[in-house]
Amino acid sequence: MVDGAKSDHPAVQKQLDRLTMLSPGRDVLGLERISEVLGRLDNPHQKLPPVFHVAGTNGKGSTCAFLRAAIEAEGLKAHVYTSPHLVRFNERIRIAGKLIADDYLAELLAQVLDISQDINPSFFEATTAAAFLAFAEMPADACILEVGLGGRLDATNIIGDPVATGMAALGIDHEGFLLSPEAGTPDEPIVRIAWEKAGIAKSGTPLLTQKYRSDMADIISKHCTKVGAQYLPRGGEWDAAIYEGQLHYRDDRGKLNLPLPALVGAHQADNAALAIAMLRHQDALHISDGALRAAMGWAQWPGRMHLLISGPLTDLLPGDAEIWVDGGHNVSAGLALAKHFADYGAGSIDLVIGMLSNKNPDAIIAPLKEKLASMTVIPVPGHESHALRDYPDVNAPAMQADNVSAALDTLDLGSGKTVLIAGSLYLAGDILKANAQVPD
Repeated sequence: MVDGAKSDHPAVQKQLDRLTMLSPGRDVLGLERISEVLGRLDNPHQKLPPVFHVAGTNGKGSTCAFLRAAIEAEGLKAHVYTSPHLVRFNERIRIAGKLIADDYLAELLAQVLDISQDINPSFFEATTAAAFLAFAEMPADACILEVGLGGRLDATNIIGDPVATGMAALGIDHEGFLLSPEAGTPDEPIVRIAWEKAGIAKSGTPLLTQKYRSDMADIISKHCTKVGAQYLPRGGEWDAAIYEGQLHYRDDRGKLNLPLPALVGAHQADNAALAIAMLRHQDALHISDGALRAAMGWAQWPGRMHLLISGPLTDLLPGDAEIWVDGGHNVSAGLALAKHFADYGAGSIDLVIGMLSNKNPDAIIAPLKEKLASMTVIPVPGHESHALRDYPDVNAPAMQADNVSAALDTLDLGSGKTVLIAGSLYLAGDILKANAQVPD
C-alpha cells in the first residue's frame, strides 16, 4: 500500500519520496525481502534488547502503549515501533523513550534504501529495517514491536526469539491481504485471521491472547503446538475483569487490583490486561506491581477515543461542546464507539466522517445510527475516500463538506452538543495537527 507519509524536514522527505518511488504499489507480504535487506545491514534484528511482539486487528497499538508505560514506570527504557503515524512519521520509531530525531531518521532511511534498491522492499519493510538499525545501535532495556499487517508474513515477524508475544482483539480487516486463497489455510474468514495473527508465535515463547470463540482458539492452539509455543489465552491461566471501579487481574503469581486505565473506552481495560499478562509471563525484565498500577494512568495512545482540548478546531464550537476523535474504521471499532456512547441520548451526536474507499462505511454508521443528529462526510486528505453517496441512510440530515473546518461551520450546535470525527487514522492525524495536538 502507498503510505503517503510526509515530513516537514527536507532530508526526511527526500528519503520518503525515494521510498514511495521504490515501492509505489500494493505490498506483497512475505519475509524474503526483509530478510535479505537485514542481511545486508549485518542483521540488526538479532541485536535487540528483549522483544515484546503484539498482533491484533484492534487494540494492538494500545497494548504496546501499556507495555511501554509499565516498563518506563519501572525506570527502564524501551524502544517502540508502531504504525501508522498520525502527524509525523517519527511517531513510528521511539528510541529509548524519545521519538527518533529527523537527522538520524533521514540517515537510517538513506542507509536502508542505498543497499536495497535492487531488492525493491515495500514501504513498511524498509521502515522496519530502519527501526531495527536504530534499536540495535542505541541501548535500551526492552523493545516493543507492533505488527503492521497480519502476523505470519509481516516484516516484524523476522524476529526469532521474543520474550513474549500477544494477540489483541480480532476482527475482519485488510481482507485483500489476509483472506486470499492459500492451500492448507482455514476457509472461514475470522478463523483465517486468527491463524494469520498466531503466526507470531515462537518456540519456547508464551503467546498471550484475548478470549476468542472456540474455533479461533482451536486454530491458534494447534499452531502453537506445531511451533512449540506456550498458548496462554485469557480465561485460562490468566484473566481480568472490571468491577467496583477497578481492573482485577489474576494469574498463577497472584491477584492484582488496579485502577482503570486513563485511556477512554471500556475496551482499554482489555488491552491493559493483555499487556500485564505479557509482562508477568516473561523473565527478562522485572516489572513491579507498582509500575503496573502507574501504567494505567501513564499510557497514552492519541487518535483513539481522543477528546480534543482547547485549540483552533474546538474554538469553532461553543465552549461547552465536546469533540471526540477516533481513527477506528472496522466493525470492532464501530462497536467500541457505540459502547462508549451508549449512555448518550438518541440524536445527540453530530458525526463528521471520512473513510478510505477500501473500507466499509456501515461498520461505523450502523452501531451509531440511533445516536446521530447529523452526518457530514468529508474526504481523507491525500487518500481515495468515500463520497456521501457511498454511505448508508442515517435517518438524520446528511451532507458533504470539503474539510473538517467547513463541516464544523455548517453544524447547528447548541449548548452541550457532541461532535464525533471518525473513520480513519489518517483523518485523525490531520485533526490533531489542525488542533495543535501533535503527538510527542
